[in-house]
Order: sequence, then structure tokens, then C-alpha cells
Amino acid sequence: MPQDGNDTDLNHRERATLHAVAQGIAEITTGCGTNLFVDGLACADQATAHRLVRQGLIAPARHGEPGQRVPATLTDAGKRALGNTPALAGR
Repeated sequence: MPQDGNDTDLNHRERATLHAVAQGIAEITTGCGTNLFVDGLACADQATAHRLVRQGLIAPARHGEPGQRVPATLTDAGKRALGNTPALAGR
């Protein structure tokens, strides 16, 4: 997936993760060991979370101490990518 956020080839887990971040229910740890938490629980698919961070689609909303949980946010590329995907059923 390109980092410009124009690719619509997100898989279901990637779309669901982006939706959780967009809904404001996700936190991310700062520092070199990035982990994602949704509704206070560790994301079951950290590989997807890491991929979305590396691709520049999600990021910490603010700086924090290494290992600190802070709100996760969609980047501009993440917003574009999410806007290019169909809505999830039941959301």
C-alpha cells in the first residue's frame, strides 16, 4: 500500500483498525515499540497495527514518554485511505 493513502486495497483488519482509530477508541504506545490498544485492550493483530504505522496511516496524537499510551490518530494519508474504502457492516 502506498503511503499517499490512495490505495483502496486495505484488508478487512486494516479497515477495522483504521475505523477504531477514527472513532477515537484507540491508543498507541510511544517510542520504538509501538503497540495499539482498542477499548483499553491490546490489539489482537499487532502486525496490522505496526504495518499501518510504518505506512504512515496512523500515528500518536501527541508526544509521550517512551512506552506511554497516548491517543492514536489517523494521518492525512490514513483519512484518505479510509475514505476510499467501503464502510464496515454494522458500524
